[in-house]
Amino acid sequence: MIRWISAFIGFSFFRFPGAIVGFIIGQLLENVFYKSNFSSQNRFRHSDEKLMQVKLLTLAAIVIKADGKVDSKELEYVRRFFISHYGKNQSDEIFKIFNSKVKNQTQSLDEITDSFVINFRYETRLQLIHFLFGIAEADGNISKLELIKINQIASSLEISSIDFESIHAMFVKEENSAYKILEVDSKSSIEEIKKAYRIMVKKYHPDKLQTKDPYLLKGAEEKFRQVQVAYERLKNKHKF
Repeated sequence: MIRWISAFIGFSFFRFPGAIVGFIIGQLLENVFYKSNFSSQNRFRHSDEKLMQVKLLTLAAIVIKADGKVDSKELEYVRRFFISHYGKNQSDEIFKIFNSKVKNQTQSLDEITDSFVINFRYETRLQLIHFLFGIAEADGNISKLELIKINQIASSLEISSIDFESIHAMFVKEENSAYKILEVDSKSSIEEIKKAYRIMVKKYHPDKLQTKDPYLLKGAEEKFRQVQVAYERLKNKHKF
């Protein structure tokens, strides 16, 4: 927009040559503005990173308490992964903030999930659902109440129902799990399965996350692997 305004001003004073000069100056101003804005966003993201990790821990706590009990295996799962991927010192600080300022307060699920919707791409939010399923499965069983709560969180994160079912199928193995993972049904043609596989590979490729967070990357790689396994299973079944 700046370039066109500058070009118009240049044209008003110096006709066509002025328009060209004005356009170039406007382009330079836009580039400076963009770089400044991008730098500010990076600083915001850096300073806000710890807050988002606390909110991630809050979502984990919501799932852990969904069935009315706090399971030690689920707690250990969360602590182990936070330490593994954020380091012990930073994890201790995150847990300290959570225990002192968040744990005993009523949390608005919409407020928490809105932060993720605003700040993270869809592919990254898919990974959050994968993380929550991992917590629920840590005690060896995903309860109905946990499943309902994760579904509720997924809905608030604006995750589609078919993507939710795909991730669910990665954790709860059933006869048609491979179809659900690839988001097709058992009546799908071979070409439809192949097409679905290509789409899923693009959707779950780790590069889609645009993050250096080691945990998110590891989870994306796991989903990517699950898609590969599901596709191989259907290839063997349909012999193509």
